[in-house]
Formats: sequence, structure tokens, C-alpha cells
Amino acid sequence: MLIALIIAWLIFTILIKVVKTTVKTAFVIALIVVLLHVGYGIGPQEIWNYIVQIPQKLPQIGR
Repeated sequence: MLIALIIAWLIFTILIKVVKTTVKTAFVIALIVVLLHVGYGIGPQEIWNYIVQIPQKLPQIGR
């Protein structure tokens, strides 16, 4: 029973760390998008279109 509690606590601790990291990353990405929009007028759709085009442009860069 004690071993099960220790393992559950370890899994819970790891899960909390993962969630905290995910929230921080999401906040940073949102902040970057807002700053790009306010500072340069680049909207979220333009950023997404560029990200989607990256795999198509990679073979062209390698030439």
C-alpha cells in the first residue's frame, strides 16, 4: 500500500510539472502572437499560414 502511494505521488508530481510547463509555454506563445499583432500588424492567421508552409519550403532550402 505504501509503495502504491509513493508511485501515485511521483506520477502526480510529474503531471503537475508537465501541466505547469505547458501553461507557461502557451502563455509565452500567446504573448508573442499578441506582440507581433500589436507591434507589426501580423495576425495569428498569417503566422499560422507561415508555419504550415515551412514543410513545403524545406526541400527548396536544401537545393
